[in-house]
Amino acid sequence: MKIIWLVAGVVCFAALFWKGTVQAGDSLIGTWRLVGASSSTDKGDVTKEAYGPNPTGILTFTADGRMMAIIAMGGRKPLSVPDRVSAPAEERADAFSTFIAYAGRYSFDGNKEIVHIDVSSLQNWVGTDQVRFVSLRGDRVTLSTPPMPRGGVMQTFKLVWERLK
Repeated sequence: MKIIWLVAGVVCFAALFWKGTVQAGDSLIGTWRLVGASSSTDKGDVTKEAYGPNPTGILTFTADGRMMAIIAMGGRKPLSVPDRVSAPAEERADAFSTFIAYAGRYSFDGNKEIVHIDVSSLQNWVGTDQVRFVSLRGDRVTLSTPPMPRGGVMQTFKLVWERLK
């Protein structure tokens, strides 16, 4: 009889732990808008507007374990023609370098989100795992990157998102 109670206790404890772990990821399900982006270097240099003034972005997490992120730097200029293929190369390069989008399957390991990239505006990311460190406070979530290169400098990015209602 003691063994049955012991097994029941272990099962109940495991169920509570499992449910709590899932709820951590569940709290991010929905759509978020970008409200701020900063970066810092290992030398302590901080850029408060890492994606320019007034960047825009949408971040979505689904209940079935998929996510997508779209981020555009503030102050982007439109192409001189409505055809992205025939626009001048310099304009296309500027449009590409001021915009990023990616999507894939996500999972959590503690406060670490791991996204297996299925599609990205940066083809080098496809088939890789991107890691973000997550801090959730109310209706705001901050996603921080590990150090990554941008403009030849290793930087850590912090993007602050606010839940859309």
